[in-house]
Amino acid sequence: MRVLVLVRRRASEALITLLGASVLIWCLLPLAPGDPARMILVAQGIPEPNPAQLAELSERLHLDSPLFSQYLHWLWNCLRGDFGYSFASGRSVGNEFLSRLPASLRLALVALVIAVVLAVVLGVVGAYCRGRWPDYAAQGFALLSASIPGFVVALLLIQVFVIGLGYGKAVLDGQWSQTWMPALCLALGLSDAWSRLLRANLIEFMDTPAAHVLRARGARPWRILWRNGLPNSTVPLLHAFAVGVAMLIGGATVIETVFTWPGLGSFVVDAVRTRDLPVVQAFTIFATLTYVIVSVLADVMTTVIDKRIAVNV
Repeated sequence: MRVLVLVRRRASEALITLLGASVLIWCLLPLAPGDPARMILVAQGIPEPNPAQLAELSERLHLDSPLFSQYLHWLWNCLRGDFGYSFASGRSVGNEFLSRLPASLRLALVALVIAVVLAVVLGVVGAYCRGRWPDYAAQGFALLSASIPGFVVALLLIQVFVIGLGYGKAVLDGQWSQTWMPALCLALGLSDAWSRLLRANLIEFMDTPAAHVLRARGARPWRILWRNGLPNSTVPLLHAFAVGVAMLIGGATVIETVFTWPGLGSFVVDAVRTRDLPVVQAFTIFATLTYVIVSVLADVMTTVIDKRIAVNV
């Protein structure tokens, strides 16, 4: 019952958040300079559309309706997966997204696995060797990962492996075997925050009475960390994990552009450069929806795992 109450409340909050975000995202189009109908027709190969063509397309897209009616029509189309037509190509934005989404999800999945492995290794080593050189080395590596921008790491990897060693390619086509370089660039930034948070939680657990009892019974510190410390550190890490997943799925634009990865990132960067507002709107909706859904799931999982969390009706 407590989980159902939380799901109902979080779902209501998520819908309100998404509705407010949709208003702000939709405002990008009517506030932008230029006539959307003319831009679409030019992209479709009609350099000088006549008034009849402009009027016909404006009526079909409801651009001649009052603003509130335009918003409702746009919102209904978004709910059906119709994000309009690209100003640059004249093609359906929804179809463009569907063709590029698998590559972005593939990259995000590999980056997520690498980030989790790095975070667990660095966090456990730092907690187990607290105050010794492995701890300082792990913290230094995490700090270095956070300090260097992802695109700089990407350029260094290309310089060392592709140009220097002749291994791999600088221009990627989205295959599984090519994900490791861009995925590593994305994972380094995430593993920094996750490893430091995990280290702090593990150190805090090792100072609890439960850990002292286990140690008094003869359990080794390494065993306590793996079998007891890690499960108890799951709840504090869930929200940081959720934010990281949302960043991976919706925020890998720069890395994808550097490696020419055929995902959503390079597509959106080109759209921003050409002021292709329907593409920018669709990507912003996708990123917002991803963040909201992952945050709600993290809240629900936290409540299911930790029975001490109270849920107010």
